[in-house]
Amino acid sequence: MSFLTVEVEIDCGHIIPRGAEPLPQKAVGLLTILTPAHLEVPTKAHQRPIGLAKGQFSVPDDFNTALPEDVLRSFEGQ
Repeated sequence: MSFLTVEVEIDCGHIIPRGAEPLPQKAVGLLTILTPAHLEVPTKAHQRPIGLAKGQFSVPDDFNTALPEDVLRSFEGQ
């Protein structure tokens, strides 16, 4: 397996390379976007505790009842 790291700017979905290494005209691969620490997904140590919103809302009695047919069809794209 080989890889290439290129510093780029992303502008409205267009990837613009920074530096001398040109990007290929067409390629398939993975793109990893590194984000600043304040935008990262919280780890287990930083997750919110269970029961944080206890007493702030109630689940209706009909929560698990079947959806109406017209709503089901809209989810299925019909």
